[in-house]
Amino acid sequence: MKELQSAIRAALASSRADYTEIRLEREWRTQVFFQRENLENIESSTEVGGIIRALVDGGWGIVVFNSLDELEKKIEEAYRTAKAVSAKVGEKSVLAPTEPVEDEVRVQLKKDFRQVSLAKKKELIERYNRLMLSVPKVVATATRYTDSFKEWLFANSEGTFIFEERPDITLFLMATAREDGNIQQAFESFGEAQGFELVEGLEQKAEETAKRAVALLSAKPVKGGQYTVILDQELAGVFIHEAFGHLCEADFTYKNERMRELLQPGREFGVKELNVIEDGYLPGRRGNYRYDDEGVPRRRIYLIKSGVLQGLMHSRETAAKLGALPTGNARAISYRFEPIVRMRNTYIDKGSHTFAEMIRGIDHGIYAKSAFGGQTELEQFTFSAAYAYEIEHGEVGEMLRDVVLTGNVFATLKNIDMIGDDLKINGSSGGCGKGGQAPLGVTDGAPHVRIQNVIIGGRA
Repeated sequence: MKELQSAIRAALASSRADYTEIRLEREWRTQVFFQRENLENIESSTEVGGIIRALVDGGWGIVVFNSLDELEKKIEEAYRTAKAVSAKVGEKSVLAPTEPVEDEVRVQLKKDFRQVSLAKKKELIERYNRLMLSVPKVVATATRYTDSFKEWLFANSEGTFIFEERPDITLFLMATAREDGNIQQAFESFGEAQGFELVEGLEQKAEETAKRAVALLSAKPVKGGQYTVILDQELAGVFIHEAFGHLCEADFTYKNERMRELLQPGREFGVKELNVIEDGYLPGRRGNYRYDDEGVPRRRIYLIKSGVLQGLMHSRETAAKLGALPTGNARAISYRFEPIVRMRNTYIDKGSHTFAEMIRGIDHGIYAKSAFGGQTELEQFTFSAAYAYEIEHGEVGEMLRDVVLTGNVFATLKNIDMIGDDLKINGSSGGCGKGGQAPLGVTDGAPHVRIQNVIIGGRA
């Protein structure tokens, strides 16, 4: 490490740019994927690479590489590219100031997945897959395991030098059931910055997933209309991430004049109990590392506090443009990409109501659980619940399917009238996508949330 550090510092000192940074990554990965009875993929790989970014008179020059040979020549190449860009760039890039950091962050895994053989991983994933296929009426499955261990190094010309270990492990279980022409699916998804223990002992989860797919075959299709809806922790977390969180990423907001007008700090967005947090660092959770991909320490910020908008998520560049402080939200999926403003842990903080209090008094409503998919277009959203239940006279009733929630995020936030006391943070096997960079590990979460006047699509 000392020899590498000396070489990087010497290369940075040779740069003629106004600002230069180097990000290096070495990553070990394994994957096991079953589809139906077939082993579709099993692999183990290692990748090494890096990216140099140089800033000259407001223009960026970028060089991606896979060898540390002739590092100073690559820095010179980035400088020359930046100089050429600066002569043509319209709006000059500027970085908000940050304090230089020197740090080394290593992790301790309870059961290090690097020490578990690929054969053992295959055996476990195959067992989960067989359990789902053994349930009557289940006709197809998808069972995917991945792990990754990344050594990440960041250094810049301002004096920052950071080494960080970044583990990641995921498991995805999906079962498809069929009866006549009726086809239904159910899934479970896990993802954390933890060890192999995360994916062990999930036989019951695999069986429950398959049985839920079968149960959905006889579930009633929802009747479309306007309802009081309770979202479970997972669906509420996906809602706040997708429908609201992306709007608060400053690179998006900066480019959209209408959103800049709507997202003014101090604007009221909901009840006083509503707090939306973007948490910088939650140890052990997926995508959680102490520093972002600009070497900025991650910090906890409020997007909404007591129902009032507080601010946005920033990179160094967006912070400079909007007169704010960097928040540690500049992230890239790998060394091949430059960092952009991304979420980390976005969640609705816990409120004061029990689930029993929330359901009480609802004569005819819907309890929607888990997110099966969706899309957003500015402030408009559409989400499909994986499954749901009727609420009749304050009691949870029959299972429902085909529940699609639509609306305006700002109106929906104001229609939240109860927030549960049962906050749950969710890490999944998927990831966030933005700007051609996907999947990026994130977490989201919420307690149960009750919302009035939600439009549900379905059969009339």
